[in-house]
Amino acid sequence: MGNMALPTMPARSASNLTFLYALGYPIGALAVSAMSPMAVLVFRFGLASAILSGWALLARVTWPTGRTLAHVLVSGLLTQALQFICLYLALLHGAPAVLGAVVISMNPVVTTLLAATFLGEGLTWTRVGALVLGVVAVLAACAGRLFAIGGVDTVVLLLLAALASLAAGGVYQQRFCSGVDFRATAALQNAVALLPVAVLATVMPFTMVDPWKAAGAVAAVVLFNATLCMTLYVRAINNHGAAAVAMLFAVIPAVAGLLSWLMLGQRPDIGIGVGLLVGAAACWLNARGSRQQRQHDPAGDGGRQHRVDPIHDAAVPR
Repeated sequence: MGNMALPTMPARSASNLTFLYALGYPIGALAVSAMSPMAVLVFRFGLASAILSGWALLARVTWPTGRTLAHVLVSGLLTQALQFICLYLALLHGAPAVLGAVVISMNPVVTTLLAATFLGEGLTWTRVGALVLGVVAVLAACAGRLFAIGGVDTVVLLLLAALASLAAGGVYQQRFCSGVDFRATAALQNAVALLPVAVLATVMPFTMVDPWKAAGAVAAVVLFNATLCMTLYVRAINNHGAAAVAMLFAVIPAVAGLLSWLMLGQRPDIGIGVGLLVGAAACWLNARGSRQQRQHDPAGDGGRQHRVDPIHDAAVPR
């Protein structure tokens, strides 16, 4: 199913997802500045799981079972648990919200590499060029911190781990979970992500600097990011594919940078500004390569002929 051609994402859906995803960076930074990150994530995943499970039950969706259920849970550990554990710890250690957005904006180029490896999507010279520009963008964005620290520090490693887990989770979901209702997928992903953060919360110190600020920021994280944004993210991958959704990360860092400036007073430095521009160029080049590939291979099957399997009545690669 990972090789089937998928419909183009509508502009309205893309703009809504872009804004909500970008908003997650400054409100996440606000939350971890008022409360310890694992406590924030316990509230995030616990409340979002309850809300989404209730929605799925009211809608009477079909819940996955067996191997499909296991795949959904693995995708949740990657896309939700590992990504946000690493991201929130990086924010706690002083990473500017826009720096996290720029590094994770390399999701399209990493997704392209993973999709080429595991979904059989072609890796053209155009997309290879996008990968190179993506590496340059990350280095430029992290340059100020690399020079200040004298090398790669914990913050940079955490952000790179968040990037890798997001890209891997998106490709994994497209490959194994695209047939599952997006509400069931989102509910289960949040539920399984709650387990590791609950364990970490018990072994890490709990702090709350400002209860009212923490309550407001956590409520915003749960409502706008965990519930609305990640549900739209799951649905978009099911409907349009991981590579198409990843293209939004060409715009998300700029929106996150503007919101972080307005909400947190964090102005991006020159390196982050260069990273924004080069990263956008990398995503544009990657999108151009994707369009060229679809023009030459509209079925998304690598040009392979198909035969009809008489038992499953489905197209099977020869």
